[in-house]
Amino acid sequence: MSVEADLQAAFCATLVDEWVRAGLTDAVVCPGSRSTPLALALAARPELRLHVRLDERSAGFFAVGLGLATGRPAVLLTTSGTAAAELHPSVAEAHHARVPLLACTADRPPELQDVGAPQTIDQVHLFGPAVRWFCAPGVPVAATSGTWRSLADRAVAEATAGPAGPGPVHLNLAFREPLVGEPGALPPARPGGRSTRPSLPSRPSGPSLPSAPPRPSGPALPPGPAGAEVDGRVARWSGRRGLVVAGARSGPPAAVLHLAERLGWPVLADPRSGCRVSHPQVVAAADGLLRSAAARRALRPEVVVRLGDPWASKVLSGFLSEAAAEVGTEIVAVDPWWRRVDPDRLVTESVLADPAAWVATLAGGDWGPPRPGWLARWQAAEEAAQAATDRLLLPGPLTEPGLARHLFGLVPAEARVVVSSSMPVRDLEWYAPPVARPPEVLANRGVNGIDGVTSTALGVAAAGGGPVVAVLGDLAFLHDVSALVQLGRSAVDGSCTVVVVDNGGGGIFSFLPQATTVDADRFEQLFGTPAATDVGAVARGFGIPTVEVATTQHLADALAATVGNAGLAVVRAQVPGRADNVALHDRVHEAVCSAVDAALG
Repeated sequence: MSVEADLQAAFCATLVDEWVRAGLTDAVVCPGSRSTPLALALAARPELRLHVRLDERSAGFFAVGLGLATGRPAVLLTTSGTAAAELHPSVAEAHHARVPLLACTADRPPELQDVGAPQTIDQVHLFGPAVRWFCAPGVPVAATSGTWRSLADRAVAEATAGPAGPGPVHLNLAFREPLVGEPGALPPARPGGRSTRPSLPSRPSGPSLPSAPPRPSGPALPPGPAGAEVDGRVARWSGRRGLVVAGARSGPPAAVLHLAERLGWPVLADPRSGCRVSHPQVVAAADGLLRSAAARRALRPEVVVRLGDPWASKVLSGFLSEAAAEVGTEIVAVDPWWRRVDPDRLVTESVLADPAAWVATLAGGDWGPPRPGWLARWQAAEEAAQAATDRLLLPGPLTEPGLARHLFGLVPAEARVVVSSSMPVRDLEWYAPPVARPPEVLANRGVNGIDGVTSTALGVAAAGGGPVVAVLGDLAFLHDVSALVQLGRSAVDGSCTVVVVDNGGGGIFSFLPQATTVDADRFEQLFGTPAATDVGAVARGFGIPTVEVATTQHLADALAATVGNAGLAVVRAQVPGRADNVALHDRVHEAVCSAVDAALG
């Protein structure tokens, strides 16, 4: 064995040892040669679940799914060259979505840079500003062995508890041949286990109401409001017309609903918030009911508290824009990382605080009586909207809105739903009703792309904690088809049922102006893009159990037969074409508006 190979092996074994000590549990490895020293070190530790993925782009989103589900960064390893570049989409998603990720790219040593060596590109700052921290420590040498544990420790700390929130870290690791060595004795851990990293969370067994993945308990988040601030808000907000708009990462649902009760305000609950529960304060049909002109007049708020990520609904953002312009609505956004998620420039106050602590402290204020009739008007509109939606989306032939409408009732409460961007996330937001115990809903809404959805769902499933149901369109499914490649026993550890809503192309484009302003043939060529590939045949070709469904009852039967089973299954949901889908959405919106108009007089 080579002395240099043994040193590289010791370096990698030290990194991995420190990561195991930090509480990391998962490593995602793509086959490659230059990454051999770290791949062997990861595989040598039984404390780590090792996930081998063929395609680096898919592997990156698989690691994002692990981070979404656990709150812990997964180690993600690729070889050099374009393999490393393939991680950029998932790194961008992790950056914008605040998902912890530890991306390790192998690299050639300095003497092979800029001389035409194979599989060699410039990997320094490969992901630009999309990472919390970048480090290229160079080829390991004995003189730096005292820094190896510190390097591993800082990587975890930066990925989980930096001031910008959780996110990706990039370690670019150069290795020389020979690549296989024996690690020997490792540098000792620091006395007393000293560390700059936070304590990483264990995934909870599941609260009565689902919540966002746990945030690591590193440096203290900004606290809740002090007494003077609570008193000031009580003085300003008591008796006023207000709303709580809850998105993903709003804080514990029970605490959010308790604050809303004290204020006498409705909670507009995104499915990803965990707040879409059967509760008098909860409004689920906000997108539909706010299409009513009568509702926009009668339900205009004076104060809006936005917790977590915004809804996808343009109708809701348009309603808030109208309120801000016409009555000067105060819009307060609470965020622990000082994110400026405000594309419409509506926020009048940004509060740097942990939403959970802020909500809990504020609920303890000495609130006066609520505005008479304010909550009742929202409740009347919500009841009318839900009844109208039910009348049009009763069980029968399967439709896109109908699938979203019935999904919460078809999957067990302990399941997690991973929903794709474009239409599936919107349909769930618009049509999923409140239920007693909704499943946890996750989505790649950092950059809102349709790439990597199946891979993300498989990563969530591999994390454990319950079965996963993914809902995505036919194009999103085909975009990430390499996720279906099975290496070893199966495509995934855990249970994952992928529901492919097959409407013959890019459904969301049929809702955009291009659908009516561009020539029909050109629209189909550039936007509709119907696939000639049979979705069911693709899944079966990968050896994946596949079920074809066309009615709500068929879907219920298919989910009952697959959800919770080990491994991956695909359910192809045959739904009406894109033009019929737009027409159905229009009919539901019209029916909801008529019902809400009548309810509000």
